[in-house]
Amino acid sequence: MGHYFTNENLESKIVKFNVGFNGYMFSFNTDNGVFSKAELDFGTYLLIKNILKKNIKGNILDLGCGYGPIGIIVGKIFNVDTTMVDVNRRAIHLTKMNSKENKFNVNALVSDGFELLDEKYDYIFSNPPIRVGKEKLYELLINSKDHLKEDGEMIIVVREKQGAKSLMRDMEKYYKVELIDKEKGFFIISLK
Repeated sequence: MGHYFTNENLESKIVKFNVGFNGYMFSFNTDNGVFSKAELDFGTYLLIKNILKKNIKGNILDLGCGYGPIGIIVGKIFNVDTTMVDVNRRAIHLTKMNSKENKFNVNALVSDGFELLDEKYDYIFSNPPIRVGKEKLYELLINSKDHLKEDGEMIIVVREKQGAKSLMRDMEKYYKVELIDKEKGFFIISLK
């Protein structure tokens, strides 16, 4: 199997699953070559569950959106302006399909991080691409600060065994870091 960042040559085999949050039912199309094809992965589920405890207003960015569950679910429930980016063309194609499927309009772009973005956001959400390596991952997280509004917040999920604790320590140079939740080895981290 190809790596999900650069796998657009994989044969397409779309599958669909449903997931419910806050009384809404969402339907997502996924495909070969995107992260967590068969179901909503637990890290993303826990991230969304914690975001939904907040009162989200303004505009949001789903950074590394994959097929779009974070931005579509959070954006639709709070009815906020939603931008979604991913480096994977197939992921953005799926995000656009899922936006229509769930009757919620988003701005979805193929972009390597903030390459095509100059806007500032009230919130940035991400299940970040750990496998890009520490240097690229940290670049994405640090550059996010320039795309947050003055009182903006970034909320991410990182597995403990993939370096969540060291990431939190390292990000303290750039952000006020807070552990929001921890379950089954997944850390939900706030960066302000």
